[in-house]
Amino acid sequence: MGSLPVPFRGLPVACGARGDGKLEGMQENQPPEHRGRSRLVVPSRSDVLLRNFTEVIGGPLGSRSAPGIVSPGIFTVERVLIILTVLAALIGILVKGYCRANGWESPTQFYATCYSDFPELFRNRGLADGTFPVVGPGSQFEYPVLTALIAGVTAWLVPGSGTSDERILGYFDLNVTLVAAVTVVTVLATARMTVRRPWDAAMVALAPGIVLAGTINWDMWAVALLALGMYFFSRQRLVLAGVLIGLGAATKFYPLLVLGAIFLLALRTGRFRPLLVTAGAAAAAWLAANFPFAAANPAGWIYFFQFSADRDAGYSSPWFAYNLVANRLRWAELGPAAVDLLSVGLFVLACAAIAAVALTAPRRPRLAQLAFLIVAAFILTGKVYSPQFVVWLIPLLALARPRWREFLIWQGIEGLHWAAVWMYLGQVTSAGSSQHNLDMPYYVLAVAAHMVAVGYLMLRVTWDIYNPDYDPIRRHHLDDPHGGPFAGAPDWFRLSRRRPSSSLLPWKAGSNA
Repeated sequence: MGSLPVPFRGLPVACGARGDGKLEGMQENQPPEHRGRSRLVVPSRSDVLLRNFTEVIGGPLGSRSAPGIVSPGIFTVERVLIILTVLAALIGILVKGYCRANGWESPTQFYATCYSDFPELFRNRGLADGTFPVVGPGSQFEYPVLTALIAGVTAWLVPGSGTSDERILGYFDLNVTLVAAVTVVTVLATARMTVRRPWDAAMVALAPGIVLAGTINWDMWAVALLALGMYFFSRQRLVLAGVLIGLGAATKFYPLLVLGAIFLLALRTGRFRPLLVTAGAAAAAWLAANFPFAAANPAGWIYFFQFSADRDAGYSSPWFAYNLVANRLRWAELGPAAVDLLSVGLFVLACAAIAAVALTAPRRPRLAQLAFLIVAAFILTGKVYSPQFVVWLIPLLALARPRWREFLIWQGIEGLHWAAVWMYLGQVTSAGSSQHNLDMPYYVLAVAAHMVAVGYLMLRVTWDIYNPDYDPIRRHHLDDPHGGPFAGAPDWFRLSRRRPSSSLLPWKAGSNA
């Protein structure tokens, strides 16, 4: 279970170079046919939490094993990851079992924690009646165009007409199946981004956040497109990377934020061509995806942007939580204009702080670290936080800081918030039975716990940037396996009076470990 499939074998062991000039993973008595291959990082050895858990099955992988060199037979890393992803997807469907059996009706869909946007939008946005989102006459669909395309095409594929229970269930099952498929794509792209650490993708495969929230909406499509975009960027296929990032932004806005991380690395290294090519391709792809919808129905196309701009603070945002507390304590509440100003202003300040970190750190940050910080800042300051937004951060954290203890603690807190949202919505929107309801203070505490957990992860990633010895990736003698053209690049611009430490390591600039 420690080997990669054949396409990954034979990669230069330079990706495992150590500071002493030796190549990690190579042994003097290694057979000739194994030379040129590098060992994989095994979580049961390198992660304290997992190493302790393996005691029940005999302890971590033995020191004489050579994952990445010795063939595991049929159970390659990627095949095991696919199996784990499928099992997690089946558990996610079981979580929705009550609604699949009894229908999606309020308030029971909240109390059974099986709410999903798929049935709701199928019934109430004309999808069941054949109206295609955005371009259909009178369509008002509050999602970007590629999400609208997915919603419309899958509605066409459901046999029959009307909003019968069978059609609603068929629409849900079809979309959940596709979500499982794109989750597999996300896992494989994450595994391939770091050749020596493919097992980090198990965080994505088994993530409780994806199990619980991945079937709420179409967000996993954007997650998969961004993961593919980052994978191709790591392989220096910049145009394709930009196209996938642009298509991701046409599905959900947040993939565009990764361009901010690329900008900071371009400024730090002085390599601006990767930024220009990737951003240009992303803009072209976004325009190509949006233009047909905008030309066919300008009013339907602009509705998403108007809805996003005009909406008030959404459930689980810090602004909504503040207004709940303010209402209870008779304080002044925040109006929509104040929320917009504070949300945008704080996000800009957070980005300025992240830029300062990127430009003052002794060593160039990794792409995934900056991407995680920017997306997390967007989530914490945004005027909307839906439970499914947690899936945005999971692959980025697996690349930025693959530590299972912190990951599972964070996922546990997000699971509590996920449950708190439904219990609170059962009370607010449905006037449900009091024994199932969650009172406002506990809901606000769940929102605060989610924010503290994400903020803590941001601090840990920032600590890793300033102290690379704590970085799980760089501790294994890698520079930036996700950085593509920035991997191994020396500093060009750095805000420091001290002489900047070189970002170059013994491997060649541009190496994709």
